[in-house]
Amino acid sequence: MSELRKIIIDGQEIEVDPAMTLIQACEEAGIEIPRFCYHERLSIAGNCRMCLVEVVGGPPKPAASCAMQVRDLRPGPEGQPPVIKTNSPMVKKAREGVMEFLLINHPLDCPICDQGGECDLQDQAMAYGVDFSRYREPKRAVTDLDLGPLVETHMTRCISCTRCVRFTTEVAGVSVMGQTGRGEDAEITTYLGDLIDSNLQGNIIDLCPVGALVSKPYAFTARPWELTKTETIDVMDAMGSSIRVDTKGREVMRILPRNHDGVNEEWISDKTRFVWDGLRRQRLDRPYIRENGKLRPASWGEALEKAAEAMKGKKIAGLVGDLAPVEAAYALKELIEGQGGHVECRTDGAKLPFGARGAYVGNATIEDLDTAELIQIIGANPAVEAPVLNARIRKAWLNGATVGLVGEPVDLTYDYTHIGTDRAVLKALADKTVSEATREKPSVVIVGMGALREADGMAVLAHAMQLAENTGSKLMVLHTAASRVGAMDVGAITKGGMETAMDGAEVVYNLGADEVEISEGPFVIYQGSHGDRGAHRADLILPAAAYTEEQGLFVNTEGRPQLALRAGFPPGEAKENWAILRALSSELGATLPYDSLPQLRQKLVAEVPHLAQVDEVPENEVKPMKLRDLGDAPFRMAITDFYLTNPIARASVLMAELSANTKARRERKIAAE
Repeated sequence: MSELRKIIIDGQEIEVDPAMTLIQACEEAGIEIPRFCYHERLSIAGNCRMCLVEVVGGPPKPAASCAMQVRDLRPGPEGQPPVIKTNSPMVKKAREGVMEFLLINHPLDCPICDQGGECDLQDQAMAYGVDFSRYREPKRAVTDLDLGPLVETHMTRCISCTRCVRFTTEVAGVSVMGQTGRGEDAEITTYLGDLIDSNLQGNIIDLCPVGALVSKPYAFTARPWELTKTETIDVMDAMGSSIRVDTKGREVMRILPRNHDGVNEEWISDKTRFVWDGLRRQRLDRPYIRENGKLRPASWGEALEKAAEAMKGKKIAGLVGDLAPVEAAYALKELIEGQGGHVECRTDGAKLPFGARGAYVGNATIEDLDTAELIQIIGANPAVEAPVLNARIRKAWLNGATVGLVGEPVDLTYDYTHIGTDRAVLKALADKTVSEATREKPSVVIVGMGALREADGMAVLAHAMQLAENTGSKLMVLHTAASRVGAMDVGAITKGGMETAMDGAEVVYNLGADEVEISEGPFVIYQGSHGDRGAHRADLILPAAAYTEEQGLFVNTEGRPQLALRAGFPPGEAKENWAILRALSSELGATLPYDSLPQLRQKLVAEVPHLAQVDEVPENEVKPMKLRDLGDAPFRMAITDFYLTNPIARASVLMAELSANTKARRERKIAAE
């Protein structure tokens, strides 16, 4: 870090890094500077001119504080620290002038604009603008863009801050947006009217400081002051992005990102943002019992009695689904193992070893990707499995990192070296000796679930560990299921995996595992939130809460325990997951030793202490495993359809439309065909 430099802002002397811009220095001093185009995570455009400040002794005009660095300031005549004024008459007049120009063509849409109440232009016009207009000419109008089913556009409201252009180009990695024309004819548009082909496009809704880009599914449904806001955790992938769920009454109206530098920065994927309509549809709201091939509604008492009757004295298998909180996985393990049964959370057949935590979590944090110079991806497609993580890898690539991929060649939004598709390439990589200079570079090896699902998954993991050790890299296991790491932490697994757990099972207790095919024969009890594949196969259905409807711990792909809070209540007679298992245990005569969630958590933390460290990544040690023989199959990807990976997403009409659109786009013939 370079030597700090003294500057005086509004009479307050502070020391700052000379590489900082003036707007950042003012923030350090606790002074707010208005801005439209400047954003901490995007490149500097310097085109809205709202952040003007006065540099004393500088040119006789205000300077754009976002585009000027502290090192560019000249000291006073006797070497005094440079002086900046942010509230002088010159600055006030300049800001009023800029605001007046911005509002010349801005339509008076506030009463019908979805941005109303949380609009930067409204707030800054009130704080820094004037209360009259000198403009009598007609306002210009611009045709709206069609960006697909997610982002609704009202381009007449656009103030040309170019945040959306910079985000799609720099973070999302798709170069389809830009600005054409000059002066009054300047407008933001997409190349040849194309759609934005990215899983992160919803973030431009948050970035837009006016109502030019708003959420299409949320349009005209609520105002921000009507909503109850709950800070929680996302479960659509295993990253555990920080989100805010906004509810109106019992309904989830929208989902927004929260800032978390260690995980998702301030971005979320489109599935996370728009899956909320799936929380309303195909919900299980009462218990059902199958009789003569048909499901009939039943009371809780009858359903629990029937479940206990079916389970007593039978060989039981418990399956933990992808969206189950740690408490539910733990309660299921206690209940099923108490009855002499087996529990399994690796329902996709992933060969993850239990024991040393470093083997199924790795020792890399998501933040390590920012500073990595070498990133090796094995059998994963982060652009689909964790789009926000992929944006972080892209950031490392923009900073000069080299990325290698072993597996199917896919579009990752950045350049990478495709090393090969099969196991032989991985073996050659793992056996290769590297120079000391390479070993000293910060590097990360990412191994995906697609690489670990085949019969030789354990051997693939061992080779990935050997590669990490040889190159001095950190290891990251990229999970696709939000519940997996937490369920592994509490030991909800069976030696021998799914085959051993399901072998000869007479009763299967399915805790929201909808991606599993259960053959004819066993009696199936399904506990979940949606009428999906699991409920279709069930003989008895116990309705449970979805992730926004109960408190729960989740552990993300880097091993960080996170707390999801309840934003609403489950529909009808549906109950919290752990409470259903606790009620069933007393019906079975083997009551679980807790009557409330805090009691359950106490017992849980006593057994697995690191779960108490919410939002901290425990240190994990990666001990290399014994090398075994690799197969010769090519690496296959874990997720084929980004939008339809879980029961909530499959219940969403919007996700189905997005999935169909993506498929149609891939199959679209080009002119030569």
